[in-house]
Amino acid sequence: MPNQSHADRFARYLRFRSVLEDPFVELDLGHGALAESDVESLRAPLERALDAMTKLEGGAIANADEKRMVGHFWLRAPGLAPSPDFEEEIVRTIASIESFAQAVHSGRLAPPEGGAFTKVVLCGIGGSALGPMLLDGAFARIDSPMSLCVLDNTDPDGIDLALEHLGSLQDALVIVISKSGGTPETRNGMLEVERACRGQGLAFAPRAVAVTTPGSALHQRATKEGWLSTFPMWDWVGGRTSITSAVGLLPGALIGMDVRAFLAGAAAMDDATRRVDPWQNPAAMLAAFWHHEGKGRGERAMVVLPYKDRLVLLSRYLQQLVMESLGKEHDRKGKVVNQGIAVYGNKGSTDQHAYVQQLRDGRHDFFAVFVRVLQDRAEGVFEVEPGATSGDFLDGFWQGTRAALFDKGRASATLCVDRIDERVLGALVALFERTVALYAELVDVNAYHQPGVEAGKKAAARVLDLQHKLLAALGTAPVDVRAVAVAVGADPADCWPILQHLAANRPEVAVTRGHDPVAARFHRR
Repeated sequence: MPNQSHADRFARYLRFRSVLEDPFVELDLGHGALAESDVESLRAPLERALDAMTKLEGGAIANADEKRMVGHFWLRAPGLAPSPDFEEEIVRTIASIESFAQAVHSGRLAPPEGGAFTKVVLCGIGGSALGPMLLDGAFARIDSPMSLCVLDNTDPDGIDLALEHLGSLQDALVIVISKSGGTPETRNGMLEVERACRGQGLAFAPRAVAVTTPGSALHQRATKEGWLSTFPMWDWVGGRTSITSAVGLLPGALIGMDVRAFLAGAAAMDDATRRVDPWQNPAAMLAAFWHHEGKGRGERAMVVLPYKDRLVLLSRYLQQLVMESLGKEHDRKGKVVNQGIAVYGNKGSTDQHAYVQQLRDGRHDFFAVFVRVLQDRAEGVFEVEPGATSGDFLDGFWQGTRAALFDKGRASATLCVDRIDERVLGALVALFERTVALYAELVDVNAYHQPGVEAGKKAAARVLDLQHKLLAALGTAPVDVRAVAVAVGADPADCWPILQHLAANRPEVAVTRGHDPVAARFHRR
């Protein structure tokens, strides 16, 4: 295929091109290895996948073990919701988010100590953090009404550093995002911020906002303590598809994002990706490309390379969306399939100086997805050399990298947009959401449950339970790891890393020969 004539290459570009006109989003598969016969062989499976999506949007149960619907598509088209109550809730929530943001920006909602809210501190994890971070990276400006700081991990050092950078929390609005309120990382971040507020002599509740399931433990706490406001999360919206819910819209509105435009862009792409003809449906074509490149088994990783600094977080966002949705041990029939597509990436042209060397000359274990943005800057032209701007170089690097990969038989897809604004980013998010859903249907896995994530949470809970037992078992007499393991009825291999960590962080726990698993002896001071 690299040896095609100019006429053939242009004809291929036109054939393997899917376009959404408004906002402009072009999918170009001309530099892929997909043939017409490949698409046609998937036509019937894609039509079945699209039919399954129609049923899903109509309210079909997507997650049988939880008896749960999947309704993130309704968030940008409330009229599609299967119940008038759902539609009314969605409409009311969007309006209340806009009203809340306007009240904060105008100063009608302000800190009890005086002044105005100018910072947002968000406690969340996974989709409850990556979505807001993606929006902040794309739309935050020096003149944005508020800045955003996200605490998305339970790393004390990272939390301390973030709070140190924030300085005074008097002008900070704190958003806590958790369906249940029991997610440990989010709860810990909330408690750390509450402690920091207390240390500065500030009240926490009058600056705290919850995004949670109505009736959850977090909702009950917020109501009891008189938090500033609460916004709903629904069980039919998963974390990795929650960016068009209050999870993304609330922080987005506070930093000045046009919420309605973002939703409109997503709705426009949803319409385009319902088209029955796969050749006219960008999500169907992208799903076919993924399927072909990975032979339907995820044999190649997806490298995401946006040629725009404002989209640097896109690969991290897609990493969760794709890998959590598609990474499944079993198909719907219970057969072991170990499905998934690994996702990594950063941005162009930075990575031409990093891993593109391997992409071109090393293992052929990937396919690339480029994101090209036509508009270099909002206004003005500055030539860094006669006839060429910095943006000309950037676009040239994209074209050169794509060609260099193609010459070596390495396939790529390019998503071309005219600019980065709310409508465009909404459309891009919706495109990948629909592609993931269609691809999951092609390989017969449930994109909307995540037993692996739950298994990890349960394992972590067992570790903390063992830690409580070890702390209780330690006395003032030194004891080695084997002895204390016998005392609590556990494996020394499980006890050792816990005791090692306790000795490094708890002043009441002492250790001799601290890093020698055989000679170390632990006791209370």
